[in-house]
Amino acid sequence: MTISLTDTGRRFNRDWIFRHLNFQFFQGNAYAITGPNGSGKSTLLQVIAGALSPSEGKIHYHTGDGRLPSPTLINPEQIFLHLSIAAPYLDLIEEMTLQEFLEFHRQFKPFLSAITIPEIIALVGLEKATLKQIRYFSSGMKQRVKLAQAIFSDTPLLLLDEPCTNLDAEGVALYQRLVSLYGGNRLIIVSSNDTAEYTFCGEQINISHFKS
Repeated sequence: MTISLTDTGRRFNRDWIFRHLNFQFFQGNAYAITGPNGSGKSTLLQVIAGALSPSEGKIHYHTGDGRLPSPTLINPEQIFLHLSIAAPYLDLIEEMTLQEFLEFHRQFKPFLSAITIPEIIALVGLEKATLKQIRYFSSGMKQRVKLAQAIFSDTPLLLLDEPCTNLDAEGVALYQRLVSLYGGNRLIIVSSNDTAEYTFCGEQINISHFKS
């Protein structure tokens, strides 16, 4: 997948969050969106995800990694089928058990082939909580679930917004290991101001550079 932003901007009321952003994201690479708290990192990630429309400029999604002579244009209204996301503001279905939640998620966003739900649960270290309702999970356990449903979804685009929120040192190491092992030939975009969350990213976009 290739994502192209052309003179793209987003504002709320009269305040511009970012403007005049020209950039291309290519599959097989990892990118970090950086900047201070409140600078608009998550807003840019939501624009890329199609959850927010740009206030100016354009965003285009294409199949392939940018090397194809005539890639297929993806309908922006269908981009959700091609991405998975982990973010602090996304809720889990807390009335479900962990197993029920992953089985439910798999119905509309299949997991990577050759990996089972019990294996996913084991990989994120939550075997003892398989049949426990998510409402009883600690904040760190819930973050592991959010990472699991995003990283193990079979999508070419992986979006990670402050992915180590509520994780201890062991959880951060787990996150880095999962991305290394299962990032594959995907397009990964991380929104963060914590270097531990994007050490593997080859390019950085400082959102503060696109304020006017």
